[in-house]
Amino acid sequence: MSPAMPLTTDPRAALRGGLPDRYLTPQDIAEIFGVPVETVYQWRRKRTGPPGFRVGKHVRYDPADVRTYVTQCKQQDQAVA
Repeated sequence: MSPAMPLTTDPRAALRGGLPDRYLTPQDIAEIFGVPVETVYQWRRKRTGPPGFRVGKHVRYDPADVRTYVTQCKQQDQAVA
């Protein structure tokens, strides 16, 4: 019988909720939500989508902020239903 391997879990995994352990690009956001990249840029201009931030000239999204945005959308949708 082989010795049991200790389970080491990354505490960030719970925060990410299945999202990558890196900042997301607008292309990543478009793929996650199944929308065109231009829609992601429109969300940013209108401040209606997940909050993004600039790193130099590039827009990035924190996976934790994206998870929070999705949770808020779900709560608003359930409140309406």
